[in-house]
Amino acid sequence: MIEIHEKVCIGCEKCVKVCPVDAIFMEEKIAKLEQELCISCGACVTACPVDAIEPVLKACRANSAEYSGVWVFAEQHGNVCRPTGPELLGKARELADELGEELCAVILGDDVEDLCDELAAYGAEKVYMVQDEKLSNYNTEAYTTALISLISKYKPSVFIMGATHLGRDLAPSVAGHLGLGLTADCTGLSITEVEGCKVLLQTRPAFGGNVMADIICPNTRPQMATVRPHVMQPLEPDHDRKAEIIEEKVKIASDSIKTEILEIMEPEETGEISVEEADVVITGGRGVGGDEGFDRLRELAKLLGGTVGCSRPIVEDDIMPKSHQVGQSGKTISPELDIVCGVSGAVQHRVGIRGSKYIIAINKDPKAPIFEMADFGIVGDINKIVPLLIERLKEKSC
Repeated sequence: MIEIHEKVCIGCEKCVKVCPVDAIFMEEKIAKLEQELCISCGACVTACPVDAIEPVLKACRANSAEYSGVWVFAEQHGNVCRPTGPELLGKARELADELGEELCAVILGDDVEDLCDELAAYGAEKVYMVQDEKLSNYNTEAYTTALISLISKYKPSVFIMGATHLGRDLAPSVAGHLGLGLTADCTGLSITEVEGCKVLLQTRPAFGGNVMADIICPNTRPQMATVRPHVMQPLEPDHDRKAEIIEEKVKIASDSIKTEILEIMEPEETGEISVEEADVVITGGRGVGGDEGFDRLRELAKLLGGTVGCSRPIVEDDIMPKSHQVGQSGKTISPELDIVCGVSGAVQHRVGIRGSKYIIAINKDPKAPIFEMADFGIVGDINKIVPLLIERLKEKSC
């Protein structure tokens, strides 16, 4: 909600022009607010040149009976769906079935209608779409205004996003404007019952990854969470599945947007497979040693058609770049095979590899925690075992 200080208002009408729901009107050259229409988007706060409007956060208990639907934000870049959308739809299907509610996707952009069929194939029953040239590239203010408008109109009970760079910026913006609870970087979602009401149980690492915390937001709706990429598995796509497409028009005033994109600089192609996308990852820890040890892991990864990941201490020692770090403060991976070399297996690292189909651990310490989650374990010296693996693979390829 917002508050208008009438004695400060100069009657410039800029707030009227930017309000996406026409909740502000002029009366005797003073801005007035229709409280029941306001969606707390904050566009007027930004537009006011004399600071006559300020946001007022009022947290109140929502009537859960008025909210229904499990929503997934389908992130797109360059009119291509990012993997988080299908991944979250797979988990959201389970949540929606348990709640007995519809599974819906939300997509924002410009000229993105062709992506709706893809979202339907991955399980969406409805797709809410907002198209505007101001949404062609991500912008916090524009995307927040669009989502707040949709949420205020359709009232979903659950809304989840990927914990990507975009999601980590957008989700708190939406939650903050609406006065909602938000759990970030979740690794698990499920439904539990609290006082006779089904609520979203959100699980995430806490206290440096040493414990897993279960969090609920029983009083606010929608219940919001961001989920780490590659933690959830998408459904098998069914391209015969169709979804109801609901296109909404949202007024996004240029005056409400604080930033201007001058240029988009794409990262240089290195030809290297990213740890998030690789089917095979060779992950190295302190037990591998320095550059020479990691050169051997690169050779092994090349023979297996994979890439090299690492634990946090390796990044801190400047042996590998941050982009290869796997774990709570790095990347979450879900390869077919993860060969973990010289990593003890602290909780912070295990959080990042739990989605791997098969884990082979190599460590000289038979009591290393990594063996607790490994499918296969080899107790021994990495500097002897890895060269043997390389030798055998080279023999087989001859």
